[in-house]
Amino acid sequence: MVPSGPLGCTVTAQQHGSITGHGKEVGSALQRAPQRGCSAHFHIFSTFFPSWVLFCSSRKLCRHTSSPLLPSCCQELSCGHSVVTLQCPGGDRLLCALIPVIPMAPKGKVYRGSVKDFPGFNASQDADALYNAMKGFGSDKDAILDLITSRSNKQRVEICQAYKSQYGKDLIADLKYELTGKFERLIVSLMRPPAYSDAKEIKDAIAGVGTDEKCLIEILASRTNQEIHDLVAAYKDAYERDLEADIVGDTSGHFKKMLVVLLQGAREEDDVVSEDLVEQDAKDLLEAGELKWGTDEAQFIYILGRRSKQHLRMVFDEYMKISGKPIERSIRGELSGDFEKLMLAVVKCIRSTAEYFAERLYKAMKGLGTRDNTLIRIMVSRSEIDMLDIREVFRTKYEKSLHNMIKEDTSGEYKKALLKLCGGDDDAAGEFFPEAAQVAYRMWELSAVAKVELRGTVQPVGNFNDDGDAQVLRKAMKGLGTDEGAIIEVLTQRSNAQRQQILKAYKAHYGRDLLADLKSELSGSLAKLILGLMLTPAQYDAKQLRKAVEGAGTDESTLIEIMATRNNQEIAAINEAYQQAYHKSLEDDLSSDTSGHFKRILVSLALGNRDEGPENLTQAHEDAKVVAETLKLADVASNDSSDSLETRFLSILCTRSYPHLRRVFQEFIKMTNHDVEHAIRKRMSGDVRDAFVAIVRSVKNKPAFFADKLYKSMKGAGTDERTLTRIMISRSEIDLLNIRGEFIDLFDKSLYHMIEKDTSGDYRKALLALCGGDD
Repeated sequence: MVPSGPLGCTVTAQQHGSITGHGKEVGSALQRAPQRGCSAHFHIFSTFFPSWVLFCSSRKLCRHTSSPLLPSCCQELSCGHSVVTLQCPGGDRLLCALIPVIPMAPKGKVYRGSVKDFPGFNASQDADALYNAMKGFGSDKDAILDLITSRSNKQRVEICQAYKSQYGKDLIADLKYELTGKFERLIVSLMRPPAYSDAKEIKDAIAGVGTDEKCLIEILASRTNQEIHDLVAAYKDAYERDLEADIVGDTSGHFKKMLVVLLQGAREEDDVVSEDLVEQDAKDLLEAGELKWGTDEAQFIYILGRRSKQHLRMVFDEYMKISGKPIERSIRGELSGDFEKLMLAVVKCIRSTAEYFAERLYKAMKGLGTRDNTLIRIMVSRSEIDMLDIREVFRTKYEKSLHNMIKEDTSGEYKKALLKLCGGDDDAAGEFFPEAAQVAYRMWELSAVAKVELRGTVQPVGNFNDDGDAQVLRKAMKGLGTDEGAIIEVLTQRSNAQRQQILKAYKAHYGRDLLADLKSELSGSLAKLILGLMLTPAQYDAKQLRKAVEGAGTDESTLIEIMATRNNQEIAAINEAYQQAYHKSLEDDLSSDTSGHFKRILVSLALGNRDEGPENLTQAHEDAKVVAETLKLADVASNDSSDSLETRFLSILCTRSYPHLRRVFQEFIKMTNHDVEHAIRKRMSGDVRDAFVAIVRSVKNKPAFFADKLYKSMKGAGTDERTLTRIMISRSEIDLLNIRGEFIDLFDKSLYHMIEKDTSGDYRKALLALCGGDD
């Protein structure tokens, strides 16, 4: 009996006899060769993952598809419906691992639009219905929207022709006359063929004073070669003008050059990728940007504007390997303005067009006001292409359905029409849908294999002179007034160990307590920040925990943030610092100030007993069963009592190692088709839910967890300065540089920029110094 692979996949590896397994087991088996003249056979039976990627020791990729890519280390790669065979040349040693790829809808095979051809369609009858809906005083808007949103674009074009034949009138002109506002714009857009709709959008974007660059970027970065060719022809037909000439006349610089390249519709479409060219392109992009004084924009334009999507995805992976950062981060650092935005849009569409549009839709509706032009354009243009994919990504990424966000953000007939185009509510059943489970599985796989170097923004300063720094600080506080700038410059640019030396030097030189002097001279948010920097990391965390539990009320958020993210060594140091400062144990204070399961979680974390070993696949499978049973997602009910399950669940999340938990959460998805974070949010509540979610997010990507906390501390009205200060101090020498990268990837704005916009005075100056730069 062969073991089950991810989400219903069965994988068998055969080599020198019979080695079977799945996932990393297969990779481990292949570490033992194949050697000269040997072959490895992979039998793959997959319901959810018809496509797999094989990662080889030569850093080449081959994909299990109908036209497989042959890595240079292999002489032969034969693919059938269920078998991949690799034949290696003499002497080559192959290290491989199988990773499932989330299937995207093959063109012409699986329809992923939300609007389909209407069965029993009759253009003449529909033309009559629309004429009657607009006849006389007023119009039947519900009848109009129900009919038009339930017909495909091809059918709407036929209705227009039938309407003209039967009534001698232009249907679009009548609709414009009868309808008004956003609803009219939406309905009229639906009546145009896609290419003519795009042409109208671009014409409006460049007409008159100013240019709607975002519209140009969205359309030209996301369309296929054929769609671009159709757009150019439609523009010429509709306006008797040359689209390229109009865009050249309305834009400038590198932005213009890239738009012109995209307008050619000449992106390579060959699925066969040259691995040597992948490596060369990644190297050329690195040398054109990060390694060059200035930037060679032409190289970015040529590679990103011409290479195939499959090729560029592999280039992006290779770029990450050789540069240590995603291509998006380099683009933000090297390019600027509309050119930067265009290139980022191109990269996003290469990676996932559905994710690009999900993000555009979310931004069109979040916050005050709605960007209706963007909302209409995307809902119309994607309704017959990939709206189902967009909905899936939207639900996964933003934890709410596109349907619900439209429902909350719009009104009237306009809302009804948009919801019809959306095609359904992914939150209706209140469950995690299978496609999102595949996305979640892939994210955990990436989390497991990613090798991230954690880097802080504050480093020990060279030529350090503790006595000299002590003198500068004393001078800054001596006499009338205080030189806050000098204090900030010294203390934010020294490591914590160096600050401790300055404390001793100040005491030895002046016989005074530097902390007391700083406390006397500074005030407000700046004082809290500077005084926090002067404590050791353990002393600072201990003080924050003490503040969270003392007095009336408890700051559960701070308790969760610190206890869920610190490692064993940090927890041990915090316990020691807490005992020394407050003459009582941290465990006792947590126990007396919290209750129930939340108390048990915190006390368990305070013991600092998390395992630090690698994953155990057998144990991970058993642990995943416990998690599924606790969250009531298991197929078979457990014989264990509810209390016993909860105790084991708590123990798993609070004591298993991070690598092991990543495997547990993958096994959980395979068992339940749910992501563990989503399941916890749905089935738990209050502080217990928040604590477990913090643990899960810390296991997945700790810098992203802190980036999200920082963003929430500054977004909206007011600033949560306690959270902002705490994270900036505690992560400045650990992973603040990584947090900065995650921040800009998640929120499309730099941490530096948000701090600059949301704070003021010397407090802002000190925070920006700790931030260490603008991305």
